Amino acid sequence: MNFNRRNFLRSASVLAACSLSEFDVMAATLQVKTNGHSVDANDEAYWANVRQLFPLTRKKMYMNNGTMGPSPYPVIEAVREGMMKSDEYGDYGGYEDCVKSIAGFTGSDKNEIALTHNVTEGINIACWGVPLKRRDEVIITDQEHVGNALPWLNRQKLHGIVLKTFTPAPTAAETLERIAALITKRTKVIAVPHIPCTQGQILPVKEICRLARDKGIYSCIDGAHGPGMIPLDLHDMGCDTYASCCHKWMLGPKGTGFLYVRGAFGAVLQPYFVGGGSSGGDWDVVHNPGYMPPYADSAHRYFGGTQSLGLSRGVTAAVDFLDNIGMDNVYNRVKHLGHYLQQELISIGDKVELLTPVEEQSFCAVNSFRIKNVPYNEFYKTCSSNNIRVRAVPENGIDCIRVSTHIYNNKQEIDSLIELIKQAVVTG
Repeated sequence: MNFNRRNFLRSASVLAACSLSEFDVMAATLQVKTNGHSVDANDEAYWANVRQLFPLTRKKMYMNNGTMGPSPYPVIEAVREGMMKSDEYGDYGGYEDCVKSIAGFTGSDKNEIALTHNVTEGINIACWGVPLKRRDEVIITDQEHVGNALPWLNRQKLHGIVLKTFTPAPTAAETLERIAALITKRTKVIAVPHIPCTQGQILPVKEICRLARDKGIYSCIDGAHGPGMIPLDLHDMGCDTYASCCHKWMLGPKGTGFLYVRGAFGAVLQPYFVGGGSSGGDWDVVHNPGYMPPYADSAHRYFGGTQSLGLSRGVTAAVDFLDNIGMDNVYNRVKHLGHYLQQELISIGDKVELLTPVEEQSFCAVNSFRIKNVPYNEFYKTCSSNNIRVRAVPENGIDCIRVSTHIYNNKQEIDSLIELIKQAVVTG
């Protein structure tokens, strides 16, 4: 059965009158369902079919998934269907199902998942909930996204903690050594990204978390770029907290995210933002003094209030979409594209500086580079004028170009980018 993209492009008046056919969504999804079988990462026909499930315009080449992952049609329809259910029947429950989906997708338990709106929110819950006092030390990288930098900088400003930074090394082993060298008796937290937003290097987080645990140190991981790019098992990773989002590599709705809090760590991490669902019993403001009940016996203690049924349905659909393809297949494809880009960049010669490690375990779908004698922001403009969307990375003076490709991308798009780079090398 062939997928017809026009089936999804209904007018607002039609959508107001009737739901998009479940048959249409199922027919589209069946085109990429693998039933657990392996798909060749180089099977361009299969991955071209996957591309048909995304509303991405053909007028531009989108290679900035690290900022925002476009959602496929089944996710968009799930959001719409959930909103219609809320608005037709006044339903607002049912969001709990997406907590279960996230837990299964990330190798955790549903009582360890708190719903958030983005990574930054999860990082703030972890940052402010960890018990720290003046002059306690927190280890971070010099490659942080603003969402992981500002919460810890703010706590430094307000509470007098000390931040110690390191530069990730070209190899996982050396990166671990650099972290170990910073640890002192005052070190209380290692708060690093799983995959830095700057150059896309995969840090050895399992080993980092083991090091932290052996030293009696908390591990708080910025997981913005993990779920949906690489298979994830948070229990195996061994972190105390892992903050992530559903709108990047998971291809879910924008404004959705989660915070993983290791089961036993809930007794350590103090909740501050609470509301409906955060407590495990009845509260009382009638009597004096008022009564605050015990916190919920799950990560629900860290979030409360009304949730969006539409967005939660979209998150569940995003997990189902990736599971239908198979996360091993997704990982193999995006790593295949990442490796292809690396090799093409290296082949250009010393005029291009690849910042992302080439060590097998330290790279996947994100690569960053500089072109000698060509300002990064100028080349960014060149890409934009040629309808190629990448990301300029000015953070902390890194000044480079980042390319992040997902399952909807192909080698032809990468080739187009490489041609622009070659032209810039000649004229630079």
